[in-house]
Amino acid sequence: MRGQVHKSTGSWYTVKGEDGLRYDCRIRGKLRLLGSKNTNPVAVGDWVSFEHDARDGSVITGIDDRRNYIIRKSTNLSKQTHVLAANLDQALLVATLFEPRISLGFIDRFLVTAEAYDIPVRILFNKSDLWGADAHEVFEDIALIYQKAGYNISFCSVKTGEGLDAVRNWLNDKVTLVSGFSGVGKSSLLNNLFPKLTLKTGEISQYSSKGTHTTTFAEMFEPASGIQIIDTPGIKELGVIDIAGYELGHFFPEMRSYLENCRFNTCTHTHEPGCAVRAAVETDEISAERYKSYLSILHNEDTFN
Repeated sequence: MRGQVHKSTGSWYTVKGEDGLRYDCRIRGKLRLLGSKNTNPVAVGDWVSFEHDARDGSVITGIDDRRNYIIRKSTNLSKQTHVLAANLDQALLVATLFEPRISLGFIDRFLVTAEAYDIPVRILFNKSDLWGADAHEVFEDIALIYQKAGYNISFCSVKTGEGLDAVRNWLNDKVTLVSGFSGVGKSSLLNNLFPKLTLKTGEISQYSSKGTHTTTFAEMFEPASGIQIIDTPGIKELGVIDIAGYELGHFFPEMRSYLENCRFNTCTHTHEPGCAVRAAVETDEISAERYKSYLSILHNEDTFN
């Protein structure tokens, strides 16, 4: 039988078969070995082959080649990786200006990972009902940075409903990963868009000003015809992996048109003479904030050391 993985708990997987039924499956031992560098050899969104046995339970026996995926370093095992989701059409990255406080570095790491697999991303700032005039100005400054880089960025409020219709339309006829920091309101957003979901929501910690995990495992939902949403646990850290240092600039869209003008093919855009990227930063053609994120990723990721 063949089906799509809709939920992963680490030990068991819910697979929706091509017959429309759901099966609780384990994975065959050799598949664990094949995915030894990953904490989860099978991810939500994967298409798999499985054998169903009403008495002994169902077993996943094979995994189709992935079209793409979003991956991060494991939080506990730095040399291992964790696949957030596979076979995506797009990703919705939910952020906030505060409660929790925005991290442009986190956004840029997510965008680099998505760019590596050609996954379109929409950046959505939630909780606009909390903004005053100054906060709107901050958002406009941030929006200009990402629009200049070619990204779709918008804001919304779950409490007032502002901006939600546009978000729902963007989800039509797509498989969408919904991700973001813990506490940005992903579950509340999805509940508002699709009330039948009734996802668990949490509060911001008054001690740390950070969100608490309310989604424990990645899960795919089909809240309306043609819409598939993969909800993931809130992410606190996101490391970039499997990208060579001299290739990193290719995953910053605003840098691409300048790369061929650098004097050296392996230019890292840090110190080399004749670097077109650094020249573009100096003339504000490339955002200084984005360039700072580029340098941070380049110098702080284990992959590049």
